[in-house]
Amino acid sequence: MSRAFVKEDAGPVLPEVAERPVSRNPNWVRPAYLAEMQARRVALIDEIAALRAGRDQANDLTPLAVAERDLRWLDARLASAIEVPPAGGEEAGLGATVTIEDAEGRQAVYTLVGEDEADPKRGMISPFSPLGRALSGARAGDLVQWARPGGAAELEVLRVAWDG
Repeated sequence: MSRAFVKEDAGPVLPEVAERPVSRNPNWVRPAYLAEMQARRVALIDEIAALRAGRDQANDLTPLAVAERDLRWLDARLASAIEVPPAGGEEAGLGATVTIEDAEGRQAVYTLVGEDEADPKRGMISPFSPLGRALSGARAGDLVQWARPGGAAELEVLRVAWDG
């Protein structure tokens, strides 16, 4: 029989996992987050090696597919990273922690971080978000307009602080 009709066993095929989206905005990162990304890359490479070494035909290959997908995404983000050291000064920018107060007297604190690091529940917002756009360039004492889906809100900037 001809070898053309014999199926070669190339090993198990990884399941398809959706790629992580990559933002089209500039990939600004704080130095501390760049170091976290680099450490995460090393950890992912180690995880992939361990998953490959420990796999067997009956194992679920989804964790390996996810780890490889995450490494592709992380490599793309590291390749496009623009490190932005804290600028300091009076104006809010990437790396600044801004204390604000709304019209009802409620205060909140937000740190402007790159998109990949953003976590609004922890008070870390991207300068590309509506609130981040309102706060970028603001100084203590400024009134800024936050364009919210429920209508604009005026916020007073109480303080702009920089780490390190």
